[in-house]
Amino acid sequence: MSLISEQSQLPVAASEPPFRHGGDVPPPLGRWNLDRLLLTKEIEEHLLYEADLLDQWKYRDWLELTTSDIRYWAPIRRNVRYGQWEREQSSELAELAWFDDNRATLEMRVRQLESGIHWAEEPLSRVCHVISGVRLIAASPSEDAADEVCVRSRFVVYRNHQEDEESLFLGKREDVLRRGDSGWQLARRSIFIDQSVLLSQNLTILL
Repeated sequence: MSLISEQSQLPVAASEPPFRHGGDVPPPLGRWNLDRLLLTKEIEEHLLYEADLLDQWKYRDWLELTTSDIRYWAPIRRNVRYGQWEREQSSELAELAWFDDNRATLEMRVRQLESGIHWAEEPLSRVCHVISGVRLIAASPSEDAADEVCVRSRFVVYRNHQEDEESLFLGKREDVLRRGDSGWQLARRSIFIDQSVLLSQNLTILL
């Protein structure tokens, strides 16, 4: 069974968009066992490998770690009155987002970054992805034979361009990963940048 709903495109485990103010927080899966420990460590290692690829501008190699039906989405965050939590994030498939990509548009992003003439990345920026707080939210069909998982994590991404241009992105991610022939592949990434206004001059890198 897929962990992504065909109707809402949200992970099946989620009753609403992740990380919304006042929203549900998935509880721990229960008592730790060896299967869960090994699976969580395997996923954590995969996410750190992703971070290495992105830091070293190996975007083509990173793209190979995604599925053909990937969805890469980052909503815009809003300042709202207390209790109006349903407005705090832009709605998926209905409103603008910082990222709203599939495999084809990610391919175009990568080709542009590889061209050597990207106006905001010539010369290339120095980038550092820090990933932490990896939580296993769901595994299908089971933890000991998982071929699809939903995980949450936190990120800090530092970017330095030219001499003194700096950007700092902090936030949360919820990923759905599928096991393929060569390892785990990213099927969905929801990215929640903890800024209501993007403080960077641009957003050319992947988070």
